[in-house]
Amino acid sequence: MASDKRDMSGQVKDRGRHYFDDPKRWKRLIAILIVVCAVVFALDIANPILYGMTGFELRHPERSWEGFPEFYAVYGFLAYTAIVYTAKLLRKGVMRDEDYYDR
Repeated sequence: MASDKRDMSGQVKDRGRHYFDDPKRWKRLIAILIVVCAVVFALDIANPILYGMTGFELRHPERSWEGFPEFYAVYGFLAYTAIVYTAKLLRKGVMRDEDYYDR
């Protein structure tokens, strides 16, 4: 970045400690994400039970396949996987040698 301090050789100097340099904070973040995923998963599983008991539905699918439990989790995982593998294929097409701009 333009605001980075550089030494005489052009290397970026150490900018000090940052928020996620502490492993405890990473563990806390992962724990929070796991709890959020568990709550969303439980709500998705509880959706048919709540609908049967109260008539209240948490989501309103427009297509029949959207009503299946965990549809959006599977759909999101497949979409993410497709994006990653597409990026790997595109990388082969646009990747240049290390000294490409030095020539």
